[in-house]
Parts: sequence; structure tokens; C-alpha cells
Amino acid sequence: MVLDGIFGNKTASKVLIHLFHYNELHASAIAKDYGVALTPIKNQLERFEKAGVLVSKNIGKSRVYSFNPKSPFVKGLKLILEVYYNSLSINDKEILFSSRRRPRDKGKPVYGRT
Repeated sequence: MVLDGIFGNKTASKVLIHLFHYNELHASAIAKDYGVALTPIKNQLERFEKAGVLVSKNIGKSRVYSFNPKSPFVKGLKLILEVYYNSLSINDKEILFSSRRRPRDKGKPVYGRT
């Protein structure tokens, strides 16, 4: 993934592209989607939160992460992620984002951000 070179490692890339697609996620969802261990995902999310790029909140027993709307870096970061995201084929998106997080609104396209 080209993002690995930009962000320095595969875990960082996976975390950010998943957050870009889903808007908010918990660590176990990312780990499950990629079939990887939970600890590296949690560690990366915590690093991004300490850096101020992400924020988190507890929902039940889960810690849910999202982009920090107050960070001056998030807009530029999302632009990079958007370029990568839009370069993915429908097939690539189906592989990366196969798990549904909530019901789709009637008439909403299967993939793509509006």
C-alpha cells in the first residue's frame, strides 16, 4: 500500500484508511477486518490520539476512535487519504471494507463517500 511509505508502517495505514472509510471505529473492528493482532492496532490508535490526530470515547465496553475535528493536521491528512481511497477499485474496496458497521440508508451507494 502506498500509504505505508507515507505513514511509515502498515498498521498506521490500515488504521487511517479504515477510519477514513467508517468515520469512527474501535480497535477490534480494524484487527478483525485485516485478520491481525489487536495489540498493534490499539498501540497505533493510542499513538495517533497522543499526537492529537484522533480522539476517542467509551461506548459501553468499547473505546471508539475518530478523527480529531480540532486538529489542524486532520484536514491535510484526510486529503491524502481521500486521494488513496478514490484510487481504489470497487473490488479493492470490497476486500478492504467488507464488514458492514450499520445498515445502509435506502438509495445510498454501496461504496464511495459523498
